[in-house]
Amino acid sequence: MSERPNPDGGTVTIDATDDVPEGDLVPRVEPAPDLPADRYSNRELSWLAFNERVLSLAQDESQPLLERMKFLAIFASNLDEFYMVRVAGLKRRAQMGLQVPGPDGRSPRETLAALSSRTAELVDRHARLFRDDISPALAKAGIHIRHWDALDGEEQERLSEYFRAKVFPVLTPLAVDPAHPFPYISGLSLNLAVLVRDPDTHAQRFARVKVPNNVSRFVVVSHSPDEAEFLPLEDLIAAHLELLFPGMGIIEHHLFRVTRNADVEVEEDRDEDLLQALERELMRRRFGPAVRLEVEDDIDEEVVELLVDEIGVSPGDVQRIPGLIDLSSLWQVYDVDRPALKERPFVPATPPRFAEGEKPKSVFATLRDGDVLVHHPYESFATSVQRFIEQAAADPNVLAIKQTLYRTSGDSPIVDALVDAAQAGKQVVALVEIKARFDEQANIKWARALERAGCHVVYGFVGLKTHCKTALVVRQEGGTIRRYAHIGTGNYNPKTARNYEDLGFFTADTDICADITDLFNVLTGYSRQTEYRSLLVAPHGLRAGLVERIEREIEHARSGRPAAIQFKTNHLVDEQLIDALYRASQAGVKVDLLVRTFCTIRSGVPGLSENITTRSILGRFLEHSRVYYFSNDGDEEYWIGSADLMHRNLDRRVEVLCQLSDIETHKHLRTMLDLAFAADTDAWELQPDGSWTHSPGTDYQLRLMRWLSARGE
Repeated sequence: MSERPNPDGGTVTIDATDDVPEGDLVPRVEPAPDLPADRYSNRELSWLAFNERVLSLAQDESQPLLERMKFLAIFASNLDEFYMVRVAGLKRRAQMGLQVPGPDGRSPRETLAALSSRTAELVDRHARLFRDDISPALAKAGIHIRHWDALDGEEQERLSEYFRAKVFPVLTPLAVDPAHPFPYISGLSLNLAVLVRDPDTHAQRFARVKVPNNVSRFVVVSHSPDEAEFLPLEDLIAAHLELLFPGMGIIEHHLFRVTRNADVEVEEDRDEDLLQALERELMRRRFGPAVRLEVEDDIDEEVVELLVDEIGVSPGDVQRIPGLIDLSSLWQVYDVDRPALKERPFVPATPPRFAEGEKPKSVFATLRDGDVLVHHPYESFATSVQRFIEQAAADPNVLAIKQTLYRTSGDSPIVDALVDAAQAGKQVVALVEIKARFDEQANIKWARALERAGCHVVYGFVGLKTHCKTALVVRQEGGTIRRYAHIGTGNYNPKTARNYEDLGFFTADTDICADITDLFNVLTGYSRQTEYRSLLVAPHGLRAGLVERIEREIEHARSGRPAAIQFKTNHLVDEQLIDALYRASQAGVKVDLLVRTFCTIRSGVPGLSENITTRSILGRFLEHSRVYYFSNDGDEEYWIGSADLMHRNLDRRVEVLCQLSDIETHKHLRTMLDLAFAADTDAWELQPDGSWTHSPGTDYQLRLMRWLSARGE
């Protein structure tokens, strides 16, 4: 649902940033005289409803205390990214005078006004929940976030020594006067606005002190198995401002934080190196316009006016925080060793087909016996996907490995295996999507490392992102060449595979492997193939393929045959698909939708969507897999892949859905969907008025955990 720090210096994405829609294009909605004009909800407000559901997990007292705090951190990180991308895009359109209304009828300015009001309520709830509920509960449990004035003399002396040795040398106080212009405030940095008085002239002066981001936000005051005490770094700096401004009188100080537009718009020229163009744009990201100003709620109004004028935000962009600013930093506190305050550790099982018995089989021998579907994080990424690539790299009979990489981890065993394969003389092709938002720099690094190892590296298409998750292994087996494929719903990232719920499909099916071969020829060469045997591929045929199957269910229903559709997706905003689902509902097709985040369909509206039910499930793991099911008069179809039902996925990305035909994979997906849509499953239900209501019940993810663990045993 957001990001958290990693020991390797990178981040683990809990809500993949690729789930945030990009671009300022306003989709053109085709006229539909048989459907009401107000049939879509507002996309941005639907996202706020999702983040409110995240906040509800922090309010849930049945959750372990540190897990509740974790969801506060996730809420904060989610909101940061929302402002950096979605709100920034709306502001850009409004400032350019692009007031074309969206599908819900709101103009950018109207949407921004609605977001401002709703966000203010949620931000206040979020801050007060930590200040008034979770922080006192943490203190009772022996985890304290202290303030300087509450420390005793010995503690203050010890921390003052730490300040002089570790913090003071990296601080740079910046004055603001005619000789010193207002300094640039970097995005998401914490800053102290300091008012000082000149003892000679008695004039007040303003200065800014940046809280360093290369020092832990929370300074450890004390730590033991039963007690942990932290001091916010800004408190430590504020207590020593006289060392930064000797000879001046300190009048007051206030913490503030700025959010900037961080969306990268690469002006892609077919004659320019895409890597160089992206690196140029990444340099510009740091200097995007400000879109939000967070301040402490007791800040002086004159200081707010100064910040608003100098930073370039409007008064409506100011958020007053009643308590600690930037709760995304609470991940540091979450890392305390207090297992009783967290979820019980979970160890994923090895998928049964990949389990090594007395006579271990290779992954390839297993796949020759039939397809395998794995379900992360309940089933291990390391003993399935990672093993598949590592065995291919080490196998002398493997001739070639081809793989797409959208996001991976900082110390990626997948990349290491591809490097080993290339150095062993295998043909290795890696399509590294260097435009993956917020992972651009990391992917550029991996691309260059792979190139140095001798891999053939492709950066993707001009104008399109390659988001599909596919790998192909070509192996010499006697006198024949055999191919093996993996198609996933999630990234080739062992770290997120511990937190994301995803599916991975392994097969030696000749048609599917031929399709993947053709797809890589499209990705790496000049092939313009758009039709496949067992795949639906965006941007050419995926939307049309889904609409065609929805229409087929409509015909079944009109002919009196059973008809049903079940979709599990992260986002549902594409108007053509929503309208097709409305038509299905009106024809009597039972439509069940499981949508995690963006959702603009309206469910249960008489005459429009009374046969549509929409759910959202949030929990310990991020629901991330995409499954599309059609009952098809008994000849059932199950599709999985990387594509969400959004304009960007269907029109501006290379996405893949693969049809699964193996009966065992059908049984797995049927159990998974039955549990998700069971009446007694804990979930949020979308109401006809667009609100979401919580239906308490049995934990869906816990059910899956027990089922798949038992299957592994």
